[in-house]
Amino acid sequence: MLTEIRIESLGAISAATAEFDRGLTVLTGETGTGKTMVVTGLHLLGGARADANRVRSGAARAVVEGRFCTADLAQSAAAQIDELLEAAGAERDEDGSVIAARSVSRDGPSRAYLGGRGVPAKSLTGFTGSLLTLHGQNDQLRLMRPEEQRAALDRYAAVGARLERYRSAREAWQSARRELVERRDRARELAQEADRLTFALREIDAVDPRAGEDDALTAEIRRLSELDALRAAAAGARAALAGGFGDETDALAGSGGPSSATDRLGQAKSALAATDDAALQALGDQLGEALTVVGDVARELGAYLDDLPTGTEALDAKLARQAELRSLTRKYAADIDGVLAWAAQSRERLNQLDVSEEALAGLARRVDELGEQVAKAATDLSAVRTKAAGGLAKAVSAELSGLAMADAEFSIAVSASPAAAEDPAALRLPSGQIVHAGADGIDDVEFGLAPHRGMTVLPLAKSASGGELSRVMLALEVVLATSSKQSAGTTMVFDEVDAGVGGRAAVQIGRRLARLARTHQVIVVTHLPQVAAFADVHLMVEPTGRSGASGVRRLADDDRVGELARMLAGLGETDTARAHARELLDAAREDRATG
Repeated sequence: MLTEIRIESLGAISAATAEFDRGLTVLTGETGTGKTMVVTGLHLLGGARADANRVRSGAARAVVEGRFCTADLAQSAAAQIDELLEAAGAERDEDGSVIAARSVSRDGPSRAYLGGRGVPAKSLTGFTGSLLTLHGQNDQLRLMRPEEQRAALDRYAAVGARLERYRSAREAWQSARRELVERRDRARELAQEADRLTFALREIDAVDPRAGEDDALTAEIRRLSELDALRAAAAGARAALAGGFGDETDALAGSGGPSSATDRLGQAKSALAATDDAALQALGDQLGEALTVVGDVARELGAYLDDLPTGTEALDAKLARQAELRSLTRKYAADIDGVLAWAAQSRERLNQLDVSEEALAGLARRVDELGEQVAKAATDLSAVRTKAAGGLAKAVSAELSGLAMADAEFSIAVSASPAAAEDPAALRLPSGQIVHAGADGIDDVEFGLAPHRGMTVLPLAKSASGGELSRVMLALEVVLATSSKQSAGTTMVFDEVDAGVGGRAAVQIGRRLARLARTHQVIVVTHLPQVAAFADVHLMVEPTGRSGASGVRRLADDDRVGELARMLAGLGETDTARAHARELLDAAREDRATG
């Protein structure tokens, strides 16, 4: 619930802070003092579009800050709030509350804050969406829209799971349907694409490249291009180590000494071993190990020389292979690894480009199967709506009876939405009927009202006056709030829901709002003393004497009597007005006490 709101430089309000409790809170005050700015501030906290014209004259910016307690929310709603706060990096205050704020600059963009962190305005919408239900002076008109009427029925019927199941099935059906249309319309183009991919893949498969082969081949060609130098280096090294035939050996032999490193090491080892000195014999053992290493290297050099090609055939073969690989990299990618990746993607794409009659027939069958699933989900959803429509209409009619519309008849018609010609969302039901399958189902929902007995029930937009429409909206909210456990713990805000109403109907509106406040926090902006008398908390918006600025003051019992007297008398307090106000306040308290 909303525990506190602070407003600075918004409209007529210069600076004001208001604290809210559970139950019913009313805001009253003279016209023009800025009562509606409280609701405007809550709209801003809900992420509504900021209007720089709302910034008070002479101020650079307006600021609205609200403190919310989430302890009373349903478990699922509380979990969503926690997830949103974590994603935004927002933090709760020490008492567990969450502070949301909005700053509206006169010359620049607005700023939104949640839990001490700057966030996009839509994050405030996500946060307050489960905490605030706002009914401004134009929301009655919104109730005339078919989509709003369907949404109200869905809240009452609790169709959330069925609606999600329908939407999921519809999305799969629409996706398959679009693919079928695309394949049929682009059959020739897709066939040509398939031919190009097939040719390219055959060319790649004929070469049969391996990952990294181009780099390995480049290194091998470089090695074979230096064959003479490699052979000379290996032969010279082998001769130096183990002796043999060639210029290097002859040079060593001509010196009159050992012809190789092996001979010299062997001579040194023998000399050391012939002594009786332990240290020299140990060094001789180390020379023995060196002889073993030198011998191994000499043998490996011999094997290396034996493996070296004697002609240019190997180099020619490598160069030919390199030319094959380069023909692929010129066409398909920068290197062979890229060619292989392109080939894998192309094979996947080719599998999707089956435009044969058999493939099209299979996809058409898939579309039909998915269409049957959508039709079943839509029919189930429609059945639940149709059944709930009667209960909701009856409950709203009963509420209207208590709102001084005893003869009113409220109705809800649920009908199949007709499909237009060439409708891409046309759906055939099991009955054979063709309907439009929209994002919210196949149903058109229309609220109707006959305000008095004997009158024909007409659509709400054609039959309800302003006062009647206000009462219909309130009756609907009372029924929906009573039927929905998910909305418990939320705050409901009504801005002059009693517009166009007076007398006994006003008393009944106050009574209904008080009843609604048993399960919800309710905040009401009103001009009617009959409504204000039912409040648990009475806040008054009044001029502060500073350049036409207004502030918010919480009224004690005697002050409430004076404010109700002003609202009753119009021209100021009188003894008669105060007596009437006291009587009205006592009657409201007694009514609430007896329930």
